[in-house]
Amino acid sequence: MQVQKRIKTIDELTLMDDYMFSQVMRETRHLKPLLEFILNVTISKIELIEPQKTEKEGYQSRGVRLDLYVMDDQGTVYNVEVQTTTKKNIPKRMRYYQSTIDVNILQPGVDYRNLRKTYVIFICNFDPFERGRCIYTFENVCREVPGLVFGDEAVKIVVNTGGNLDSVSENLKEVIRYLNDGSISGKYSQELDNAVAAIKSSEERRVEYMTMAIRDLEIREEGREEGREEGREEGREEGTEKERISNIRTVMRKMKYSAEKAMDFLDISMEDQEKYAPLLRESAEKE
Repeated sequence: MQVQKRIKTIDELTLMDDYMFSQVMRETRHLKPLLEFILNVTISKIELIEPQKTEKEGYQSRGVRLDLYVMDDQGTVYNVEVQTTTKKNIPKRMRYYQSTIDVNILQPGVDYRNLRKTYVIFICNFDPFERGRCIYTFENVCREVPGLVFGDEAVKIVVNTGGNLDSVSENLKEVIRYLNDGSISGKYSQELDNAVAAIKSSEERRVEYMTMAIRDLEIREEGREEGREEGREEGREEGTEKERISNIRTVMRKMKYSAEKAMDFLDISMEDQEKYAPLLRESAEKE
């Protein structure tokens, strides 16, 4: 039997959670230093193209939601992601993200030389390569000729927050420590912590987060349901109903809403609200 995934409250989120990371880093004053610390470069200016940007190459292709998608004043594009739950296929995930960015950059009929230099950066709380490093940088090179770089200007970087910090700058150490346990050891980590606290104290952000979390969970559950055998239609409907009830109860508990308000929040039809109301009362009586 599949266990319903518990949704974190916004107060439980850290900067390593997707929602919090994208909200804090959409402020370029926070994102610019992070990029500089990871790349060990100075960037004059960056511009946020679109936070949580969704790219889709074509009909029935798999969509990609980009957490942070920015460009600097030299035209270089940066995509930054946090990865905490998906530990498999990191290289191929990065390859796919890279391809969707390129398709977005290069409009039909535009010459390939107009493709921009890109950095796809994954910040992970695990080590995908099990070599103990904090930073892994990848570029296409020739096997037969040492030092010959392919020159496609597509760079992929994996930051392992559990890696050895000996070879990284003090600035990046400060960031890594904050990402790992919330330690404040300098001005930048204090600014990040202030930004996190401000988001948690915002009622607008609380509602926005819970809406996204519940709907993302429902989308994942619907996807699982669609993949089941057709002969189990009755079982699927029963499972979906239980999951919907669980989601309603989660909103009631986390946001202190009545059953009716929680169902309105989740855009549940009046017909289904009438059906779920007695089930919600029954489950509440059992608690």
